[in-house]
Amino acid sequence: MTNFPDEGWMEAFRETVGRDPELAVISKWFDVDMGLTFGERRYALRVRKGRIEEIIPSPRFDTRTQFQIRGPMDLWKRFLSETPPPLYHDIFAMIMRVPEFVLEGDTLVAMQNARALHRMMSLMRSVGKQHA
Repeated sequence: MTNFPDEGWMEAFRETVGRDPELAVISKWFDVDMGLTFGERRYALRVRKGRIEEIIPSPRFDTRTQFQIRGPMDLWKRFLSETPPPLYHDIFAMIMRVPEFVLEGDTLVAMQNARALHRMMSLMRSVGKQHA
C-alpha cells in the first residue's frame, strides 16, 4: 500500500504515465527535467518523450530542473480528490488562481509542453484515486 506522495505512489504515477495512450501520442517532444514539491516532499523527474525516465526523491539543491510545480499538501489533496472544488480541478487553473500553488523556473519550457504536461498531471489524479 502506498500513500500520496511517497516513493511507491510516485512509482505508480510513473507506471500510469507510461501506459497512457493519449500521452504517447502527444508527447513525442516532451523532454523536460522538472520538479514536483508536495508540501515538504520534493522530487525531480526526468521526462523523455512523455515517459518518466527517472524519479529522484529528495533531490540535492544542485539537481537541475527546468521548472518546478509546488504547493502545500492540502492543495494537492484537493486536486486529487474525487470531486475537486472549483479551481482545484485543473493544474493550470490552480497555477493561475491559487496563489500558494506555484509554477516556477523556466515557465516557457512548461508552456511549450503545456498539452503533454496537462495530460501528465491529470493522470496524477487517477493515481490519486487509487492511492491517496
